[in-house]
Amino acid sequence: MNLQNKVAIITGASGGIGEAVAKDLDAAGMSLVLTARSQDKLEHLASNLQNAKAVPSEITDPELPQKLVDFAIQTFGRLDVVFNNAGVMTVGAIVDVDVEAICQMVRINVESAYRMAYTALRHFKESGSGFLINTSSIAGLKTTPQFGAYCGTKFAIEAFTDSLRMELAGTNIRVASIAPGSVDTGLYDHWDHNHKEFIASGGLLQPQDIARCVRFVLEQPPHVLIPRLLVVPSAQPV
Repeated sequence: MNLQNKVAIITGASGGIGEAVAKDLDAAGMSLVLTARSQDKLEHLASNLQNAKAVPSEITDPELPQKLVDFAIQTFGRLDVVFNNAGVMTVGAIVDVDVEAICQMVRINVESAYRMAYTALRHFKESGSGFLINTSSIAGLKTTPQFGAYCGTKFAIEAFTDSLRMELAGTNIRVASIAPGSVDTGLYDHWDHNHKEFIASGGLLQPQDIARCVRFVLEQPPHVLIPRLLVVPSAQPV
């Protein structure tokens, strides 16, 4: 895909991977619709890009996906890519973990991702083309003690993505996932020492590393699809 003058929606865009992807796709000449909770961060990012608009909102708002699609069409006249990236990470031992926080993670990582995906894909089917990329994780391929609920959300994204890919095979609509290992996004800042030490045991990727991967997947020629791109620190032992 030639990304020049194409339009993308990016969820979870105010920091980390979402912000890095926004900057890289902006450099490729895309127009962007950015969403996240933090209005200040989102508007600051948009103001420093060439052609980006901020739509601050809670990703769990059931009306947000259609609002984003409609906004992209009304503002830029088209929609070509959705980077379905918003997510959180809650981990802990059985006796300690906050079950309400776990359930909220499921709403964000799974329910909201499903809503965004189906809304985007229905639009792509009407328009005849499009590209959906879901943010997965190495945790969608492997399990780890005390990370079970988070792994469950990412296993769900992997299964969901592959089923959608097969359903749309042979059309001009493509679906893929990016599965990062440990990335330095600030996601682990509030963790206890043991969890931090485990997650960083093989070093950390930078958000820009994932942004390069997203762009690589998008820029493949029409007859090529990379359905999953797993990217980890070279020393990651998991």
